[in-house]
Amino acid sequence: MAPSSSSGLTFKLHPLVIVNISDHYTRVKTQLNPPASICASGHRSNNGEAVIQQNPRVYGCVIGVQRGRTVEIFNSFELLYDPSTQTLDRSFLEKKQELYKKVFPDFYILGWYSTGSDAEESDMHIHKALMDINESPVYVLLNPAINHAQKDLPVTIYESELHVIDGIPQLIFVHTSYTIETVEAERISVDHVAHLKPSDGGSAATQLAAHLTGIHSAIKMLNSRIRVLYQYLAAMQKDDIPCDNSLLRQVSSLLRRLPAMESERFQDNFLMEYNDKLLITYLAMITNCSSNMNEMVDKFNTAYDRNTRRGGRTAFM
Repeated sequence: MAPSSSSGLTFKLHPLVIVNISDHYTRVKTQLNPPASICASGHRSNNGEAVIQQNPRVYGCVIGVQRGRTVEIFNSFELLYDPSTQTLDRSFLEKKQELYKKVFPDFYILGWYSTGSDAEESDMHIHKALMDINESPVYVLLNPAINHAQKDLPVTIYESELHVIDGIPQLIFVHTSYTIETVEAERISVDHVAHLKPSDGGSAATQLAAHLTGIHSAIKMLNSRIRVLYQYLAAMQKDDIPCDNSLLRQVSSLLRRLPAMESERFQDNFLMEYNDKLLITYLAMITNCSSNMNEMVDKFNTAYDRNTRRGGRTAFM
């Protein structure tokens, strides 16, 4: 495991970067491993190639801004990489950089991204190749492997630091922490992507089950974290662990938000909104019933008028 960073920088990562990397990896994997129906109509590759192409690696640049000690990564774009020479297409990189500079004049290349379970030795060659653009680039690594037991995002951000190993100064990757930063447009986009209908034609019940499962997982995680805080405070009260005033202030600030949800004003606003929702639902049901009744009356009148024109007698019910 790589050591932790000591630079003191604060990193903020936007969801658009994660979505872009995931989309890039999915497209490349689909192109290299087409569905069975497409493979059957074309030329199927041999098993050796299938193993190599099973988990391809993708590469790109991350762009954003740095304000003082805060680095905010807003967006990303793809790069062309030659695995045989382990080099990037510099002309393609410079062209993309020029195009993004026209649209986002305040954004700069902060580093690069790739996919994989861990940083590899060959990644340092790409990292050093970008140092002429940014003297201290960051490396965003997305792990595409699905791990249902993992609670955190499968995204790792690395910095490079110069360490002396066996008397020789060498650049190595070091872990750094980050937070997710979003704006309103990103929240809407992520929510839209999360509610897209599955490609296999999943039913509404399947989507509801997936939604409820996500809510249950969030509540379960919240409960576990609250339990950890409770156990920590109980141990601190029993003098089993030393008192940390900084942490106590943070916990106190968090708890002071809870009584605001039990105030009379909150209850009035909540009941008013709840009643409005019930009223809208009731009106929608009445409108639907009225529409169905009007449709039935129109059909009945059409049938009655037709029989009348034919001279027949129809008993009105």
